Amino acid sequence: MKTLSQDAVRGLLIAAQGLHNDPQPPATKEDVRSMIRRINMLQIDSISVVARAPYFVLWSRLGDYDPRWLDELLEEAALFEHYANANCFVPIEDFPLYLTGSRIFDWRDPRRWLAEHRDMADKVLKYIRIHGETRHTDFTRSDGQKTTWDNPKPEAVVLDYLTYVGELMIRKRENLQKVYDLRERILPHYEPPVVPRAEAHEQFVLYTIKALGVTKPEWISHYYRLKNTDAAAALKRLEKQDRVMTIAVEGWEKPAYFHPDNLKRVEAAAEGKIPRSKTTLLSPFDPLVWHNTPTLELFNFDFPIEFYFPEAKRKYGYYSLPILHNNALIGRLDPKAHRKEGIFEVKSLHLEPGVVVDDALVGRLKRLLRACAMWHETPQVVVNNASDPELTERLSD
Repeated sequence: MKTLSQDAVRGLLIAAQGLHNDPQPPATKEDVRSMIRRINMLQIDSISVVARAPYFVLWSRLGDYDPRWLDELLEEAALFEHYANANCFVPIEDFPLYLTGSRIFDWRDPRRWLAEHRDMADKVLKYIRIHGETRHTDFTRSDGQKTTWDNPKPEAVVLDYLTYVGELMIRKRENLQKVYDLRERILPHYEPPVVPRAEAHEQFVLYTIKALGVTKPEWISHYYRLKNTDAAAALKRLEKQDRVMTIAVEGWEKPAYFHPDNLKRVEAAAEGKIPRSKTTLLSPFDPLVWHNTPTLELFNFDFPIEFYFPEAKRKYGYYSLPILHNNALIGRLDPKAHRKEGIFEVKSLHLEPGVVVDDALVGRLKRLLRACAMWHETPQVVVNNASDPELTERLSD
């Protein structure tokens, strides 16, 4: 097989992530489920200046769809919540893989913590058995401390840790608040099989390689936040079992890895038939950009998430969204959906150096902003500031 170009690697990543420019019919609820299965997880975040992260990641791939489908899939137990890359919606088929022990919890082992606080855990479980669906707000803090994000009430910790070990599950979310219940009520007549820890790591590595299209070995651990040593050991076992494949990439010292299911697409890309991306906006928590190292190495696009920064240190805005166009990350914009007023505001738009602003690009960006605004039910687009002054007027309604 021929050596892959860097452009081919970008195209294969984009296609593996479901961001390629293939014609598609209107999205269905089953498409939502299939897309989550494809990228393995949707990271949950509370920021709502535009649609919250899990909903936006789906929009980037599916276009116009009903966000209620995601909520329904959780309530139907087609999905569940667990710690993958962070707190995520993940496919229910993977439930046993997440019960293999302290996979990523280096700071605290939930099983050990629950064993040390068994009385409190039993108290919470008894409450749920009696009262049914439960929220952390159902418990009043009694230790005299103030509840903050880094000092939650003990019962809230118990609820999450019982969820991590599979005794509880999250039935739904109400205004983003978790609603917990016993696993046997959400998944009746189901006892998850015991998956050995090494086998779970192998499956996570296989999922990662497939979702990345073609990858360096050092990128693999980050997708599920595996320990580097665990990911490397799993990859070595998979190689011995011939369950992964390798190919040379221009400019890379070591062979790259890809999943056998992607063989035809890799062979086509090696012959120059490279998938091309749609033009879309990406959430800061999109799997294409959440790991800054490949984003920088493949796309030459540095993407710090600036809402973590003090306002004075922000260069691009509070919640800037990368712009994907023609297999490149060509810039970013800082939006805000004013839902009551029906306005989709672009506070600032920054294109990368060297991006040529022509009629074709302006047309694509205008259609993109219109589609995003309509999906948010904020049909009027207002662009306040752009790095190319011409864009400010040409992209606004």
